[in-house]
Amino acid sequence: MTWQLDGKISRVFHAGRRHVEARRLLAGAAVLLAVTGCGEGAAPVDKQVAAVSSRQCQAIADTPVKLAGGTFHMGEDDVYAEEGPVRKTTVGGFWIDPHEVTNRQFGDFVRATNYVTVAEKPVDLKQFQVPADQIPPDMMKAGSAVFTPPDFPSNNYSDWWKYVPGASWKKPYGPKGADAVANEPAVHLAWDDMVAYAKWRGGRIPTEAEWEFAASAGAPSKNVQPAEANSWQGAFPNYNAETDGFKGVAPVGCYKPNAHGLYDMVGNVWEVTADFFKPGHNPDERDNPKGPAEKASYDPYNPGMPSRTVKGGSYLCAPNYCQRYRPASRQGRDPGMGTSNVGFRLVYDEAPKA
Repeated sequence: MTWQLDGKISRVFHAGRRHVEARRLLAGAAVLLAVTGCGEGAAPVDKQVAAVSSRQCQAIADTPVKLAGGTFHMGEDDVYAEEGPVRKTTVGGFWIDPHEVTNRQFGDFVRATNYVTVAEKPVDLKQFQVPADQIPPDMMKAGSAVFTPPDFPSNNYSDWWKYVPGASWKKPYGPKGADAVANEPAVHLAWDDMVAYAKWRGGRIPTEAEWEFAASAGAPSKNVQPAEANSWQGAFPNYNAETDGFKGVAPVGCYKPNAHGLYDMVGNVWEVTADFFKPGHNPDERDNPKGPAEKASYDPYNPGMPSRTVKGGSYLCAPNYCQRYRPASRQGRDPGMGTSNVGFRLVYDEAPKA
């Protein structure tokens, strides 16, 4: 059974460091949609992850790309208010993964450490801050939010996001759906899951400035639906023409890389950054900016709790709804849980060991 979240459960509950709020479940990482990716086939990471994708895309090495750093124009003034103001920003050098962290890579981590993700852990009733009789029973079960397109026109995101018990990085569409594909981005991951993986790999989550510097690759941001990205073709959320070849998440490496040799920096899945979110940029922060302090974080879709900044849009972004398939795009996201359209990649301060 899946539960359509309608906003009636709107208060935050906590599971350890997990923060979940029903409206946010639908809005945060989800309310603004996503785009592209394809990649290398590999051995299964465990018995629940498929070995290869049925889609034929370019195999990509995992070797991080070295960026020397530099100065670029960060932000955008002409699309969404939270993306401005544009200002010259400087970042130092770093290494960055050429593609989003895949199920194969995350599975290697899980097998090596026996790690259990937030989405795989059930929730304690005591951690809800609403009366027990107002909580759908399945929301007490381990699970995550899955995009489920409605069969009727709608502008309400609660009509296309559902909490699915049993959904996780291993089973991104729920227990009755297909197993995770090894070379597709790992999704349904909370902030703590990503940080645990980063520590194991010897990397970290990029700052928003580092991520945007890498994504823009010296080119100006353009508010047009990119041909070389996995985005929604058609009228969202009812009709997807799939002219890019993908109905949902794509394997990494199916589209051309940018000038830095990085794949899927826009589209496919939103990518989480280390910065806390606040609408707009601080024009005075120009040298390796780190974003607002946690206590200063504010997301109008989720007031009352800190949000992290996600970048680049996803396979759900369409011209009629989410025009965020651009390096400058940004949105707040609940750090305590994942959804089916949010992933991540790592950066490194030193050359990663082979």
